[in-house]
Amino acid sequence: MSKNNQNKTGYNFFNSNIEKNFNKAAQFISIDNGLLDQIKTCNAVYKIHFPVKIEKKIKIIEAYRVQHSHHKLPCKGGIRYSSKVNQNEIMELAALMTYKCAIMDVPFGGAKGGIKIDPQSMSKDNIEKITRRYTYELIKKNFIGPGIDVPAPDYGTGEKEMSWILDTFTSLRPGDIDALACVTGKPISQGGVRGRKEATGLGVFYGIKELCSLEEEMSSIGLDVGIEGKKIIIQGLGNVGYHTANFFYNSDATIIALAEREGAIYNKNGLNVYNVISHLKDTGSILNFPGATNIEKTEKALEIECDILIPAALENVIHKNNAHKINAKIIGEAANGPITSEADSILEKKGIIVIPDIYLNAGGVTVSYFEWLKNLSHVRYGRVEKKFSENMNGELLHMVETVCKKKISKNEKKIILRGANEIDLVRSGLEDTMISGFHKIRDLKKSLNIENFRTTSFLLAINKIIDSYEKLGIFP
Repeated sequence: MSKNNQNKTGYNFFNSNIEKNFNKAAQFISIDNGLLDQIKTCNAVYKIHFPVKIEKKIKIIEAYRVQHSHHKLPCKGGIRYSSKVNQNEIMELAALMTYKCAIMDVPFGGAKGGIKIDPQSMSKDNIEKITRRYTYELIKKNFIGPGIDVPAPDYGTGEKEMSWILDTFTSLRPGDIDALACVTGKPISQGGVRGRKEATGLGVFYGIKELCSLEEEMSSIGLDVGIEGKKIIIQGLGNVGYHTANFFYNSDATIIALAEREGAIYNKNGLNVYNVISHLKDTGSILNFPGATNIEKTEKALEIECDILIPAALENVIHKNNAHKINAKIIGEAANGPITSEADSILEKKGIIVIPDIYLNAGGVTVSYFEWLKNLSHVRYGRVEKKFSENMNGELLHMVETVCKKKISKNEKKIILRGANEIDLVRSGLEDTMISGFHKIRDLKKSLNIENFRTTSFLLAINKIIDSYEKLGIFP
């Protein structure tokens, strides 16, 4: 394990897009450079190699867990499974998590994990072996625990991997009453929270919806207020892109194009998202969807004229070679790092509003925070107060009917009397957090006359972390 030792590893974290954006924001801050260096430095980098027996052969697995910041504990961040995983990528993503948590007022330091495997080419049993051994390695070095470091799903992982992590942790830490909180993104039956799976996509929807509700912002790019009728293109139909598409479609936006790895489909009058997903499940591809035009190269879909472009798949899909061809009024970064720093400058000159990933896709960690709190409190959201709320609403309704001498219909009464379930409370908390975060960024942007939302978002995050260090002091 190495701490604060990036140069010796052969990786240069400080050449990343995150570093460039950090430095742009730091220009607005008058503070000791040593503290700024501490904020952007990864506090702990754990590189692991461990053996796993696969098909009667021993395979050495390369894996990582990076804790970027300890200004708040526990650390928080997903674990990704990909053959492209490397130390620099995990360090960058851990840093991004720190800034996301700060913006959203989620009391975690940023972290990230990764295992260098291709889960598509491995059996479920072998993935389980690797997951459990990785968890054991984290436990050995105290890199996992409810108050230390709390993983979550990321690219290539999901509920089943989180269940294996939980089971391994509880097996090796019997009697830990808060063990459920060692990992989030779990199935509901294993302490998960309702609404976690769609949280990132829903957060993307809430963030863009809030921008579109502001007349000042919309008039500056020649659009009407509201989501209804907006022409939208979404790249990527994984968990985030799928749920983002659903929420926009259900709010009467017009999804004119959807893009996946094999290509894209386009219909200027709009695509029925539910029918596209059914077609994808039946055929294994979105291509040849009835009534839509195929686009052979998926990146060409990014260049179609639209109101809102949402890259929800890979990083660096908008770069210096194609940024000038982008014909959107708004870009919402549902993916991590879909726009390079060079492309950012081009888009800004074109007058395109970019809602950055550091804010927009933070819905996942926000609802992970709700799951962590649920696990620590040992009670489901809504369980204690739901019936009390229904009874109180019933009393108030009875008083209204008595005073007005008018009976309310059964359907109306059913709506009024219903107490909040867990998913209602989770979505309400997520919506409030996304709206609050957006206006903190916007207010800061206006007060300092900063050109874009990305620099402002980084500045807001850095200021919050500085405040933590200044209040806590530096030990010893």
